[in-house]
Amino acid sequence: MTITFSDIEQAHHRIKHLVVKTPLLNSPRLDTIAGRRLWLKAEPLQITGSFKFRGACSAISALSEEALARGVIAYSSGNHAQGVSLAASIFKTSATIIMPHDAPDNKVANTRRYGAEVIQYRRGEESREAIGARLASERGLTLIKPYDDPNVIAGQGTVGLELAEQIVTQGLSTTAVLCCCGGGGLSAGIATALEATLPKVILQTVEPKHFDDTARSLALGHRVANRAEQGSICDAIVTPTPGELTFPILQSLAGAGLAVSDDEVLQAMFHAFDTLKIVVEPGGAVALAAALFSDHLPDCEDLVIVLSGGNVDPRLFKKALVAT
Repeated sequence: MTITFSDIEQAHHRIKHLVVKTPLLNSPRLDTIAGRRLWLKAEPLQITGSFKFRGACSAISALSEEALARGVIAYSSGNHAQGVSLAASIFKTSATIIMPHDAPDNKVANTRRYGAEVIQYRRGEESREAIGARLASERGLTLIKPYDDPNVIAGQGTVGLELAEQIVTQGLSTTAVLCCCGGGGLSAGIATALEATLPKVILQTVEPKHFDDTARSLALGHRVANRAEQGSICDAIVTPTPGELTFPILQSLAGAGLAVSDDEVLQAMFHAFDTLKIVVEPGGAVALAAALFSDHLPDCEDLVIVLSGGNVDPRLFKKALVAT
């Protein structure tokens, strides 16, 4: 199973009145630091603070009346949780969210504020997939997966639709888009949209070092797993292995993956705030970190960066502000 550009267009039609068309931002000071022009797609300004609201709206808006009457369930460390919770409220259905015990407090609190029931599990000891499958069966709920769901991927692909239009409007001479990557829903969706609209622009995934399962999988030609599910500040994009649906898309359409350190991520968070006054969470800042510090960047004057989310724990953000 895969998704098509038509799927993304249909998702856009269903959710365009609910989501924010986020801006593509540029800062001359940030350009000086990077040594080239950087254009940042500001998904921290999206509803719920991340791109995840797009996929959640897309998936829930596609459900039947019968499924909406029963309710939905999702597992997430925070951003997908908040997106599903709010989307469920908008489409008048109930949401049950399975979250790890170490999820940031603000993400747990916000998920509950949107009206969801939160069930927590111990990351690394219990399987969120098994818990989700059991509860979905017991309660008759529809599982909205964080990335391995065609309607979710199509919803995330609407970022790519907007990017393509903005790249053309700005007249950018870009050959690459750097995108934060966890399970691959956002990057697979954007890559699909770009392949249909700007086929010469290649998407490259970016992940935290030691949790770069997508980069290693792309290099090896098959899906590999991370050794652990904890150990990086980039909690939002630490996943066990690339998605079954997303990896073939990235294998076909994406370039080589990149990886950055937690220290580089903290510095990227600082620079985003210092130059553009944008608050970015660690997982949402890895692509900017690569743009600033990687030695393996494409040779282009304009480099497009996807900032995927801004739901950062205040204590961690304070640490980022003194990172340089």
